[in-house]
Amino acid sequence: MRNLRKERIGVVASNKMDKSIVVRVERKEKHAKYGKFVKKTSKFVAHDEKNDCNEGDTVRIMETRPLSKNKNWRLVEVIERAK
Repeated sequence: MRNLRKERIGVVASNKMDKSIVVRVERKEKHAKYGKFVKKTSKFVAHDEKNDCNEGDTVRIMETRPLSKNKNWRLVEVIERAK
């Protein structure tokens, strides 16, 4: 069951909450008419148990059970620290 959970890699946009971070995930989609690839972003609120993420960090998050009204992702690892 755990293997079916979605994983995303993104950049921490905000860490102002307690034990929560906002992760900005970017994807490229092809425009239907013009065929040009357009960048689209999604924001996910993720659970950060140790409060160890800072803005600009690249992180991996994983889907989990709902932890609050709009938090159903959790931090798996910090891939790269912000410089």
